[in-house]
Amino acid sequence: MVEGSKMVALALAKAGLCHMYGIVGIPVTSMATHAVKAGIRFIAFRNEQAAGYAAGAAGYLTGKPGVFLTVSGPGCVNGLAGVSNAMINTWPVIMISGSSVQADIGKGDFQELDQLESVKPFVKFAAKAKTVEDIPRIVKEAIAAAAGQRPGAAYIDLPSDVLHEVISEEQAEKLLEIIEKYVPIWEQPLSEVKELAAPSGDIERAVSLLRNAQRPLLVFGKGAAYARAEEALHDFVNVTGIPFLPTPMGKGLISDAHPLCASAARSVAIGQCDVALVVGARLNWLLHFGEPPRWSKDVKFILIDICKEEIEFRIPEIGLVGDARIVMQQINLEIKDDPFALGDKHPWLKTIKDKVSKNVERMQESMSKDVVPFNFLTPLRIIKDALFDIGTPSPILVSEGANTMDVGRSVLPQFEPRTRLDAGTWGTMGVGLGYAIAAATVCPEKLIVAVEGDSAFGFSGLEVETIARYGFPIVIFVFNNGGVYGGDRRSPDDIQGPWEADPAPTSFVPDAKYHILMEAFGAKGYSVATPEELQHAVTESFAARKPALINVVVDPYAGSESGRMHHRN
Repeated sequence: MVEGSKMVALALAKAGLCHMYGIVGIPVTSMATHAVKAGIRFIAFRNEQAAGYAAGAAGYLTGKPGVFLTVSGPGCVNGLAGVSNAMINTWPVIMISGSSVQADIGKGDFQELDQLESVKPFVKFAAKAKTVEDIPRIVKEAIAAAAGQRPGAAYIDLPSDVLHEVISEEQAEKLLEIIEKYVPIWEQPLSEVKELAAPSGDIERAVSLLRNAQRPLLVFGKGAAYARAEEALHDFVNVTGIPFLPTPMGKGLISDAHPLCASAARSVAIGQCDVALVVGARLNWLLHFGEPPRWSKDVKFILIDICKEEIEFRIPEIGLVGDARIVMQQINLEIKDDPFALGDKHPWLKTIKDKVSKNVERMQESMSKDVVPFNFLTPLRIIKDALFDIGTPSPILVSEGANTMDVGRSVLPQFEPRTRLDAGTWGTMGVGLGYAIAAATVCPEKLIVAVEGDSAFGFSGLEVETIARYGFPIVIFVFNNGGVYGGDRRSPDDIQGPWEADPAPTSFVPDAKYHILMEAFGAKGYSVATPEELQHAVTESFAARKPALINVVVDPYAGSESGRMHHRN
């Protein structure tokens, strides 16, 4: 006989979903056990939020929906952080939650909650299996919703009675016939995904606009990374000579070391370009909404996006609805028939390269100094050099925190696709360790390096036990400046009232020994306050490729409030 919990595991395994993240308990413990028996690796977390973040990152890195499991009631509510983060980042993820016995709903059952209605605002698809026979169909629909068109989140609700309901093996086998192995778009023949190509007339118009532009710019984001558009983007840049600007998680699709990378001249690039080809990136807050004064009021946008509604909302000069990789291939074919290139002496390239050269020189001058107590640049420089020395395959870099992430974005280059994971579109703090664990599970050949602010680390800090338990090759750097933005920054006028003796809202325990937390679980911890100490810890931990945490003691006054977004606080 096959019970409902086993049916779920068999359906997921048949679909080719190889990893599941989560926390077991009533009523889903047996589901995790069945998943492991079916060939799915189950990673047991300490908090559902971190498990959800891991599933989203796994979906992004693999192109297959990431799956995470929660218990009922409060477990489901905790999981909302993961599905909402994946939804905003447009990553494919499926949350599966146990729920109350259907016959006892309304009576005050254990952890009772109308989970379906609670989850619906955060997902593309939500369904409850009312009988064991419903499970294969719902799993199939959830996968299609999570990975189809613009990726996002799906939810499957599994009542306790359904998880324990049994059917014969023959019945189960028959029901599972509808499940097919999920194949990402980039692995499918073009003939099967031709609907994801843009109309040829629109491609011709886009190429004509680029050909006649005086100051064209290519901008690409993590949507292009998810679509595996790196080869097409690289071909486009090399043929046309158009400079490019990646968004944070688009970094590495074309190496940051490429001579046409405009990251170090970002303000000039977006402020002066007259035509911007934007591939797999939304004109949201990360790109200043595509509006003046950061962008020219006369700039013309060509947007490539899988979502028709996104293009209709932005009203670009030309909108190309389709898969980023496929549409870029179309553009390259159109250019091939009548090539054009800016040329090394083009005034636009000279403007960009001159600005890049000046800003890089200024940054290198700042980084060349060993500042003790540490500022952010000195330890980031040491980490940068160590990452560069590893070569190929590049480590996957996870980064979060106000100053730590913002400064690191400028200092830590990416040379290969999908090697940067950060707070993303929603600016979510606490994602770092979940992301790192996901990267370690789906990219086991790579070293994973998490560069965390001490505040961001605190959201999911106990997941170091998960990392130690599985022995993942994850090295965590905690930039310890004693608080959110750097501890107590109040003026004397702010320290008033009956609770004036309390710590500041932004401050933590000074000189916290975060490295001891990792040592508590049998892994390696380091506390460093000088370049020599940090260099030793980096060299040893990178070579060992075992769980490690390096507590980097930073001057509490080194950073700025809210990183680079002080105007919003």
